[in-house]
Amino acid sequence: MHRTPLWEWERELGGRMGEFAGWSLPIQFAGIVEEHRAVRRAAGLFDVSHMGKIAVRGRQAAELLDYAATNRLAGAEVGQAVYTPFCNADGGVIDDAVIYRRGEGSFLVVVNAANTGKDFLHLRRLAERFEAEVEDETGRWGQVALQGPEAEAILEELTEAPVHSVGSYRFLDGVTVAGVSALVSRTGYTGEDGFELYADAGRIERLARALLEAGRGRGLVPAGLGARDTLRFEACLPLYGQELNEGVNPLEARLQRFVKLEKEDFLGREALLRASRQGLRRHLVGLRMVERGVARHGYEVLRDGRKAGVVTSGSYAPTLEANLALALIEGEAPAPGEHFQVVIRGRPVEAEVVKLPFYRRPKAAR
Repeated sequence: MHRTPLWEWERELGGRMGEFAGWSLPIQFAGIVEEHRAVRRAAGLFDVSHMGKIAVRGRQAAELLDYAATNRLAGAEVGQAVYTPFCNADGGVIDDAVIYRRGEGSFLVVVNAANTGKDFLHLRRLAERFEAEVEDETGRWGQVALQGPEAEAILEELTEAPVHSVGSYRFLDGVTVAGVSALVSRTGYTGEDGFELYADAGRIERLARALLEAGRGRGLVPAGLGARDTLRFEACLPLYGQELNEGVNPLEARLQRFVKLEKEDFLGREALLRASRQGLRRHLVGLRMVERGVARHGYEVLRDGRKAGVVTSGSYAPTLEANLALALIEGEAPAPGEHFQVVIRGRPVEAEVVKLPFYRRPKAAR
């Protein structure tokens, strides 16, 4: 099983380790709910070094990625990050990624750990049509996510760089943080303000230790994959393998704003255009459990006793103190207030449709 550069340190911190996508990672430290609430209230530090990092360089690197991405990349500036699905020819989602434009012909593509090999081969095959080189750099990088309303103040204690001026989905490259050169990006996957920091794998522990030490007085805690999942779930950020897979297109998964059908061409465009014109077969909706019970991934959803869909993610939501679920429902898009039943341990449990996202951080904290 793979280990990140922070593995030994995380065990020293009391991390309870588990397997995820072939990596040994901390699931929790003090507890999932406690870490979740610390991120919403103050800040949490996550090890996300397992995420895949693929470098794409060359004269036509932008054209290659613009063809692979459903979002628009060609107009992105140096220092800008772009979230996008990658689709196959049928419009199914191969993966979702964040693409960092580091130079005119230099990009870093950050992908889901479980899909790194698949994405690398996919981009390398596409590169045969472009003047571009594709390299898997996952082993070269360490990555931590500093998330929460105190993230900016904590980071400012360790760098002279103007991190306060970094906008959403913008980044600074080659910034010195606690004596370590890092790429500092205002991104994350928790629904909170925060940063992701990328540094050489051999230097990331020094950076992580400094962040945790600087942030303890502000409520920063180490956080594991368990809290990362409940946080992204509350914010309704899709997870590959649950809301997204090659059998689901990004329109069904509520990612319309990341699909630029007006682009001249991209892989999957024709299939997505067709789906858009004909009407979607499925819709991702939010459910609140009316009766007692926690819905989980894969549970069947019924409408009037007949199968209507499946739960993609479900959990107790600590911030909202409710049992919630995301589900793909066949047919017409259900309206808020419409009732379904989720089959939990063989028993239909009442649930109602609610508006998404479940959680949106307060405007004052934006």
